[in-house]
Amino acid sequence: MLPRILILDDESSICVSLSLALQPNYDVAWETDPRLGLARLQGESFDLVLLDMVIGEYDGLDLLEQIRSLDPWVAVIMMTAHGSIRSSVSAMKRGAFMYLTKPLDLEELQIHMQQALEFRALNDSVAYLNERLRAQSQAEQLVGVSPAMQGVLQMIEKFRNVDANVLIHGESGTGKSLVAQALHFQGKWKHFVSVNCSAMDERQLEEELFGYKSGVYPGSVGDQRGKLDYANQGTLYLDGIGDMPLSFQAKFLRVLQEKAFTPVGGREIHRFDTRVIAASNRDLRAMVEAGAFRRDLFYRLNTVEIDLPPLRERREDIPLLCAQFLQRSNALGGRRTKLKGITAEAQELLNAYDYPGNVRELANAIEYAGIVAADEWIRGRDLPYRFSYGDTGSEPGVSEKLLEGKTLQQLEQMAILSAFQRHGGKRKAMAAELGISERGLWNKLKEYDLA
Repeated sequence: MLPRILILDDESSICVSLSLALQPNYDVAWETDPRLGLARLQGESFDLVLLDMVIGEYDGLDLLEQIRSLDPWVAVIMMTAHGSIRSSVSAMKRGAFMYLTKPLDLEELQIHMQQALEFRALNDSVAYLNERLRAQSQAEQLVGVSPAMQGVLQMIEKFRNVDANVLIHGESGTGKSLVAQALHFQGKWKHFVSVNCSAMDERQLEEELFGYKSGVYPGSVGDQRGKLDYANQGTLYLDGIGDMPLSFQAKFLRVLQEKAFTPVGGREIHRFDTRVIAASNRDLRAMVEAGAFRRDLFYRLNTVEIDLPPLRERREDIPLLCAQFLQRSNALGGRRTKLKGITAEAQELLNAYDYPGNVRELANAIEYAGIVAADEWIRGRDLPYRFSYGDTGSEPGVSEKLLEGKTLQQLEQMAILSAFQRHGGKRKAMAAELGISERGLWNKLKEYDLA
């Protein structure tokens, strides 16, 4: 695929001449109206922008900042007929890769363009490696001594480099996305692209997966690439596949069979070579029998099947996971002192709980307990109350027992944390509930390392 270049210059003659000169080696688009150019950058992916310093009444440096806010990684080469040291320094400080004066020397321009594209590729590589490291750190949660979890780990090792599609079953919070990431990042694949099918209707899924052409919808400016384009030679992870609308399933099945699709409103055929990993917390076999999920799509996706057990069915893994989450909590910081461990009493409560939210619920419980713990140890009293009294909280005297042994500072911290969770960190709403000023709340957040 050719590098994509966007030229923004108010002189159409310059845009046309540059486009003709560059087209053999680049996929070139151009706009004389900066508003249309910014709209295209919102809807399309470009590798490099050639930007004039002055476009009508628009300041190129202001446009540069807007471009960088839309895509921090896109390379930008500034062009001007009136160069100065001050303007060139200002452009470089604001994120321009290079600053060239008109008339442009085509050979020099192409050298700098190649350097800019190499810089972009390097940034992309760094971003990918960072994502890989992040995913690998998350995949560390895929540990366990239980036979069920050992079976899952063996499946990942066996199929990580296999082109076959994979279907992952498991309750919410069991780590389906972690398995998908492990299959991808431990294998040979280039790109990992995720789509949440549960959050979209048929039209949204079609646009998300296939993309669409400029003008196909009122107000749509610029082509939008689909996730299947981005996932080429990589992995497409479809979370919540059981919620994919039945009306869209036939269309998606045909795309998988032909390994080709057409963007909405377009005519050109896009081909792809992508491994699909799908996941669901629903019983897809039962849905097939009930006519709620296409049988042919189910078997197309189900070349390899991985079943993730709920945490209550592998309780022997809970202490290992607790140790891992404790280590992660210490690594992230947020406390003045490191946590040494979990008391036997607290571990007993953690081992006995049924975890309707599975591994995710356990991780959140350890995070909460680590925040409210008075010293270097997590005790039973530090765990969310449901671990001692169940989810209903109906036992008499629960509120009193929950307060038992807590210092005033701990109770204050718990109240702030609870308000933070309820209001999503919105300080105005938190302050109103807690009866303090926003400045006072901010000081408390910093005091407890919650800011």
